Amino acid sequence: MNLATKIHNLHLKNPVLTASGTFGYGEEYTDFMDLSKLGGIIVKGTTGSHREGNPYPRMAETPSGMLNAVGLQNKGVDHFVSEIYPKIKHFDTHIIVNVSGSTIEEYADVARKINDLEKIPAIELNISCPNVKLGGMAFGTCPNEAGKVVRAIRDIYKKTLIVKLSPNVTNISEIAKAVEDAGADSVSLINTILGMAIDAEKRKPVLSTVTGGLSGPAIKPIALRMVWQVKKAVKIPIIGLGGIMNATDAIEFMLAGATAIQVGTANFIDPSISEKIVDGIAEWCDRHGVQDISTIVGKI
Repeated sequence: MNLATKIHNLHLKNPVLTASGTFGYGEEYTDFMDLSKLGGIIVKGTTGSHREGNPYPRMAETPSGMLNAVGLQNKGVDHFVSEIYPKIKHFDTHIIVNVSGSTIEEYADVARKINDLEKIPAIELNISCPNVKLGGMAFGTCPNEAGKVVRAIRDIYKKTLIVKLSPNVTNISEIAKAVEDAGADSVSLINTILGMAIDAEKRKPVLSTVTGGLSGPAIKPIALRMVWQVKKAVKIPIIGLGGIMNATDAIEFMLAGATAIQVGTANFIDPSISEKIVDGIAEWCDRHGVQDISTIVGKI
């Protein structure tokens, strides 16, 4: 059977990617799995300059999921280019960089520097970041602002441009259409859903930031619904994520309209789960007589 799929000019050997922020830079997982068996890895969020992230505690377990408020902790794009990239560019899979920022200028600075790296064929633009010039409103919650940042990056970045959408909006299809019109080659959805946890004994929030991003199986029904909605609104490929824990979950996202999928929170439970999901998709195809995985996309 053929598990290969395509995101714009990006040819993937199979539809399984790892989600940014859950897989480090890939090096951390080489003792647990063969990275070459994945369609690609999306490395942790990279910003223009060094960020310490938010104070601890910044992660909390919740029923069927987890909350995180890590706050894009990373050493900045220059450190990635000089120190991280040389260590991971040999991986026999696609390496995609998640690009984050607080201003359009910061996004552009990161994208420009990543564009020059030969072994990075795509970026994932995280528009769930707060726009400091607009008082902290996320770029991805307004069609005009989402389109504006994508248009600015499209002028700079010449390879495959994936835009990661925020679910914390009234109409995600409207945002998806805006970024498609601005030049996005693909959209990935969904990012985490805003939530919070409270310690009843201490009578205070669990996270230092009070609220954080909810991920894991708890958000899967919402993510599936949004992928299905966006599939009807745009022509560009969709990458689905949100609570994918096994191959059956991955197949469901593809049936809803995703060309590829990302595995996130599940990596914390089983560090070899992504490879197992690839094998599980192949087994499902075999049982159902599916010769080409791309034929099931959007076929509910």
